[in-house]
Amino acid sequence: MTPSTSRKIVLVTGASSGIGEATARLLAERGHHVVLGARRTERLAALTEDIRAAGGSAEHHPLDVTDADQVRAFVDAARSGHGRVDVLVNNAGVMPLSKLEALRLDEWNRMIDVNVRGVLHGIAAALPVMQAQRHGQFVNVASIGAHQVSPTAAVYCATKYAVWAISEGLRQEVGGDIRVTTICPGVTESELAESISDPVGREEMRTYRSVAIPASSVGAAIAFAVDQPAEVDVSEIIVRPTASHA
Repeated sequence: MTPSTSRKIVLVTGASSGIGEATARLLAERGHHVVLGARRTERLAALTEDIRAAGGSAEHHPLDVTDADQVRAFVDAARSGHGRVDVLVNNAGVMPLSKLEALRLDEWNRMIDVNVRGVLHGIAAALPVMQAQRHGQFVNVASIGAHQVSPTAAVYCATKYAVWAISEGLRQEVGGDIRVTTICPGVTESELAESISDPVGREEMRTYRSVAIPASSVGAAIAFAVDQPAEVDVSEIIVRPTASHA
Protein backbone atom coordinates (compact mmCIF):
# COMPACT_ATOMS: atom_id res chain seq x y z
CA MET A 1 0.00 0.00 0.00
CA THR A 2 1.18 3.54 -0.69
CA PRO A 3 2.51 4.88 2.64
CA SER A 4 0.44 8.08 2.47
CA THR A 5 -2.86 6.27 2.13
CA SER A 6 -5.04 4.31 4.52
CA ARG A 7 -7.07 1.21 3.76
CA LYS A 8 -10.23 2.12 1.88
CA ILE A 9 -13.46 0.30 1.13
CA VAL A 10 -13.63 0.45 -2.66
CA LEU A 11 -16.64 -0.74 -4.66
CA VAL A 12 -16.05 -1.67 -8.29
CA THR A 13 -18.83 -2.33 -10.80
CA GLY A 14 -18.20 -4.34 -13.95
CA ALA A 15 -15.44 -6.10 -12.02
CA SER A 16 -15.56 -9.48 -13.76
CA SER A 17 -13.16 -8.56 -16.58
CA GLY A 18 -11.15 -5.83 -18.27
CA ILE A 19 -10.62 -2.53 -16.52
CA GLY A 20 -12.79 -3.50 -13.56
CA GLU A 21 -10.86 -6.70 -12.88
CA ALA A 22 -7.48 -5.02 -13.32
CA THR A 23 -8.50 -2.16 -11.01
CA ALA A 24 -9.71 -4.56 -8.34
CA ARG A 25 -6.47 -6.54 -8.41
CA LEU A 26 -4.29 -3.44 -8.19
CA LEU A 27 -6.26 -1.76 -5.42
CA ALA A 28 -6.22 -4.98 -3.40
CA GLU A 29 -2.47 -5.22 -3.89
CA ARG A 30 -2.22 -1.70 -2.46
CA GLY A 31 -4.00 -2.78 0.69
CA HIS A 32 -7.57 -1.65 0.02
CA HIS A 33 -10.62 -3.84 0.55
CA VAL A 34 -12.43 -4.29 -2.75
CA VAL A 35 -16.13 -5.03 -3.09
CA LEU A 36 -16.74 -6.49 -6.53
CA GLY A 37 -19.97 -6.37 -8.49
CA ALA A 38 -20.97 -7.79 -11.89
CA ARG A 39 -23.51 -10.09 -13.49
CA ARG A 40 -21.02 -12.94 -14.10
CA THR A 41 -20.80 -14.19 -10.55
CA GLU A 42 -18.63 -17.21 -11.38
CA ARG A 43 -15.92 -14.87 -12.60
CA LEU A 44 -16.32 -12.67 -9.56
CA ALA A 45 -15.92 -15.68 -7.29
CA ALA A 46 -12.73 -16.72 -9.07
CA LEU A 47 -11.35 -13.18 -8.92
CA THR A 48 -12.16 -12.89 -5.22
CA GLU A 49 -10.33 -16.13 -4.52
CA ASP A 50 -7.31 -14.98 -6.57
CA ILE A 51 -7.12 -11.73 -4.63
CA ARG A 52 -7.39 -13.48 -1.28
CA ALA A 53 -4.80 -16.07 -2.27
CA ALA A 54 -2.41 -13.23 -3.05
CA GLY A 55 -2.96 -11.75 0.41
CA GLY A 56 -5.57 -9.16 -0.52
CA SER A 57 -9.01 -8.46 0.88
CA ALA A 58 -12.07 -8.86 -1.32
CA GLU A 59 -15.71 -9.84 -1.47
CA HIS A 60 -18.22 -10.03 -4.29
CA HIS A 61 -21.93 -9.57 -4.91
CA PRO A 62 -24.12 -10.14 -7.99
CA LEU A 63 -24.87 -6.84 -9.65
CA ASP A 64 -26.78 -5.58 -12.67
CA VAL A 65 -26.22 -1.82 -12.76
CA THR A 66 -29.38 -1.29 -14.81
CA ASP A 67 -31.39 -2.31 -11.73
CA ALA A 68 -31.43 0.57 -9.25
CA ASP A 69 -32.53 -1.71 -6.40
CA GLN A 70 -29.60 -4.04 -6.99
CA VAL A 71 -27.15 -1.15 -7.01
CA ARG A 72 -28.62 0.17 -3.78
CA ALA A 73 -28.33 -3.28 -2.20
CA PHE A 74 -24.71 -3.52 -3.40
CA VAL A 75 -23.81 -0.23 -1.71
CA ASP A 76 -25.84 -1.01 1.41
CA ALA A 77 -24.10 -4.36 1.81
CA ALA A 78 -20.70 -2.67 1.79
CA ARG A 79 -21.80 -0.01 4.26
CA SER A 80 -23.41 -2.56 6.58
CA GLY A 81 -20.40 -4.84 6.49
CA HIS A 82 -17.69 -2.19 6.85
CA GLY A 83 -19.34 0.90 8.26
CA ARG A 84 -18.52 3.11 5.32
CA VAL A 85 -18.12 3.42 1.55
CA ASP A 86 -14.94 5.26 0.64
CA VAL A 87 -14.87 4.88 -3.16
CA LEU A 88 -17.31 3.79 -5.84
CA VAL A 89 -15.76 2.96 -9.21
CA ASN A 90 -18.58 3.17 -11.77
CA ASN A 91 -16.93 1.03 -14.43
CA ALA A 92 -19.62 -1.22 -15.96
CA GLY A 93 -20.13 -0.51 -19.66
CA VAL A 94 -21.05 -1.95 -23.05
CA MET A 95 -19.97 -0.96 -26.56
CA PRO A 96 -22.03 -2.52 -29.39
CA LEU A 97 -20.89 -0.18 -32.18
CA SER A 98 -22.73 0.29 -35.47
CA LYS A 99 -23.61 3.08 -37.89
CA LEU A 100 -26.77 4.96 -37.04
CA GLU A 101 -28.35 3.86 -40.31
CA ALA A 102 -28.31 0.28 -39.00
CA LEU A 103 -31.09 1.39 -36.61
CA ARG A 104 -30.08 -0.98 -33.83
CA LEU A 105 -32.46 0.50 -31.27
CA ASP A 106 -32.04 -2.37 -28.81
CA GLU A 107 -28.29 -1.81 -28.74
CA TRP A 108 -28.70 1.94 -28.35
CA ASN A 109 -31.04 1.42 -25.42
CA ARG A 110 -28.69 -1.11 -23.85
CA MET A 111 -25.81 1.37 -23.98
CA ILE A 112 -27.98 4.08 -22.43
CA ASP A 113 -29.17 1.70 -19.71
CA VAL A 114 -25.72 0.41 -18.73
CA ASN A 115 -23.40 3.31 -19.53
CA VAL A 116 -25.59 6.19 -18.35
CA ARG A 117 -28.31 4.87 -16.07
CA GLY A 118 -25.81 2.51 -14.45
CA VAL A 119 -23.66 5.45 -13.39
CA LEU A 120 -26.68 7.40 -12.19
CA HIS A 121 -27.84 4.40 -10.16
CA GLY A 122 -24.42 4.24 -8.54
CA ILE A 123 -24.53 7.92 -7.67
CA ALA A 124 -28.08 7.65 -6.32
CA ALA A 125 -27.08 4.74 -4.08
CA ALA A 126 -23.74 6.01 -2.80
CA LEU A 127 -24.12 9.79 -2.64
CA PRO A 128 -26.38 9.85 0.46
CA VAL A 129 -23.94 7.50 2.21
CA MET A 130 -20.95 9.67 1.37
CA GLN A 131 -22.78 12.85 2.34
CA ALA A 132 -23.73 11.35 5.71
CA GLN A 133 -20.17 10.22 6.44
CA ARG A 134 -18.77 13.49 5.00
CA HIS A 135 -16.22 11.88 2.75
CA GLY A 136 -16.02 9.66 -0.32
CA GLN A 137 -15.03 9.47 -3.95
CA PHE A 138 -16.72 8.60 -7.22
CA VAL A 139 -14.51 7.32 -10.00
CA ASN A 140 -16.56 7.26 -13.20
CA VAL A 141 -15.08 5.48 -16.19
CA ALA A 142 -15.94 7.36 -19.37
CA SER A 143 -13.85 7.05 -22.55
CA ILE A 144 -11.77 9.00 -25.02
CA GLY A 145 -15.12 8.86 -26.82
CA ALA A 146 -16.29 11.51 -24.36
CA HIS A 147 -14.00 13.94 -26.22
CA GLN A 148 -14.24 12.83 -29.83
CA VAL A 149 -16.69 10.99 -32.06
CA SER A 150 -16.00 8.43 -34.77
CA PRO A 151 -18.21 6.59 -37.29
CA THR A 152 -20.12 3.64 -35.78
CA ALA A 153 -19.58 5.10 -32.29
CA ALA A 154 -22.06 7.99 -32.21
CA VAL A 155 -24.34 6.53 -29.53
CA TYR A 156 -21.48 5.04 -27.52
CA CYS A 157 -19.66 8.39 -27.54
CA ALA A 158 -22.89 10.12 -26.54
CA THR A 159 -23.22 7.87 -23.49
CA LYS A 160 -19.62 8.48 -22.51
CA TYR A 161 -19.97 12.23 -22.95
CA ALA A 162 -22.97 11.93 -20.64
CA VAL A 163 -20.77 10.22 -18.06
CA TRP A 164 -18.26 13.06 -18.38
CA ALA A 165 -20.98 15.72 -18.02
CA ILE A 166 -22.66 13.98 -15.07
CA SER A 167 -19.30 13.66 -13.34
CA GLU A 168 -18.44 17.31 -13.85
CA GLY A 169 -21.84 18.41 -12.60
CA LEU A 170 -21.53 16.16 -9.56
CA ARG A 171 -18.05 17.48 -8.79
CA GLN A 172 -19.34 21.05 -8.78
CA GLU A 173 -22.37 20.21 -6.65
CA VAL A 174 -20.82 18.14 -3.86
CA GLY A 175 -18.26 20.67 -2.69
CA GLY A 176 -15.27 19.86 -0.53
CA ASP A 177 -16.18 16.59 1.17
CA ILE A 178 -16.57 14.28 -1.82
CA ARG A 179 -14.12 13.81 -4.69
CA VAL A 180 -15.17 13.04 -8.26
CA THR A 181 -12.78 11.63 -10.85
CA THR A 182 -13.48 10.90 -14.51
CA ILE A 183 -11.24 8.35 -16.21
CA CYS A 184 -11.18 8.52 -20.02
CA PRO A 185 -9.36 5.51 -21.49
CA GLY A 186 -8.31 5.31 -25.10
CA VAL A 187 -8.26 1.93 -26.80
CA THR A 188 -7.74 -0.68 -24.09
CA GLU A 189 -7.59 -4.46 -24.04
CA SER A 190 -11.02 -5.65 -22.92
CA GLU A 191 -14.00 -7.78 -23.91
CA LEU A 192 -16.08 -4.76 -24.99
CA ALA A 193 -15.31 -5.35 -28.66
CA GLU A 194 -16.97 -8.75 -28.45
CA SER A 195 -20.33 -7.01 -28.01
CA ILE A 196 -20.10 -5.41 -31.46
CA SER A 197 -22.68 -7.16 -33.63
CA ASP A 198 -22.20 -5.00 -36.73
CA PRO A 199 -19.58 -6.70 -38.95
CA VAL A 200 -18.16 -3.42 -40.28
CA GLY A 201 -17.82 -1.98 -36.81
CA ARG A 202 -16.27 -5.20 -35.51
CA GLU A 203 -13.62 -5.23 -38.25
CA GLU A 204 -12.83 -1.54 -37.77
CA MET A 205 -12.42 -2.15 -34.05
CA ARG A 206 -9.94 -4.97 -34.67
CA THR A 207 -7.75 -2.53 -36.59
CA TYR A 208 -8.25 0.23 -34.05
CA ARG A 209 -7.30 -2.09 -31.19
CA SER A 210 -3.94 -3.04 -32.70
CA VAL A 211 -2.23 -0.52 -30.38
CA ALA A 212 -4.37 -1.21 -27.31
CA ILE A 213 -2.89 -0.67 -23.87
CA PRO A 214 -3.45 -3.27 -21.13
CA ALA A 215 -6.37 -2.80 -18.75
CA SER A 216 -3.84 -2.60 -15.91
CA SER A 217 -2.66 0.76 -17.28
CA VAL A 218 -6.13 2.19 -16.77
CA GLY A 219 -6.32 0.48 -13.38
CA ALA A 220 -3.10 2.27 -12.42
CA ALA A 221 -4.67 5.62 -13.34
CA ILE A 222 -7.67 4.83 -11.15
CA ALA A 223 -5.42 3.75 -8.28
CA PHE A 224 -3.45 7.00 -8.62
CA ALA A 225 -6.63 9.04 -8.18
CA VAL A 226 -7.86 6.92 -5.28
CA ASP A 227 -4.55 7.12 -3.40
CA GLN A 228 -4.23 10.91 -3.45
CA PRO A 229 -4.58 12.74 -0.12
CA ALA A 230 -8.13 13.74 0.80
CA GLU A 231 -7.50 17.38 -0.09
CA VAL A 232 -6.46 16.46 -3.65
CA ASP A 233 -9.19 15.79 -6.23
CA VAL A 234 -7.92 14.37 -9.50
CA SER A 235 -10.79 15.58 -11.65
CA GLU A 236 -9.96 13.83 -14.93
CA ILE A 237 -7.37 11.50 -16.42
CA ILE A 238 -7.09 10.68 -20.12
CA VAL A 239 -4.96 7.57 -20.61
CA ARG A 240 -4.34 6.16 -24.10
CA PRO A 241 -1.73 4.41 -26.22
CA THR A 242 1.30 6.48 -27.15
CA ALA A 243 0.92 5.19 -30.72
CA SER A 244 -2.73 6.21 -30.96
CA HIS A 245 -3.66 9.15 -33.17
CA ALA A 246 -7.08 9.43 -31.54
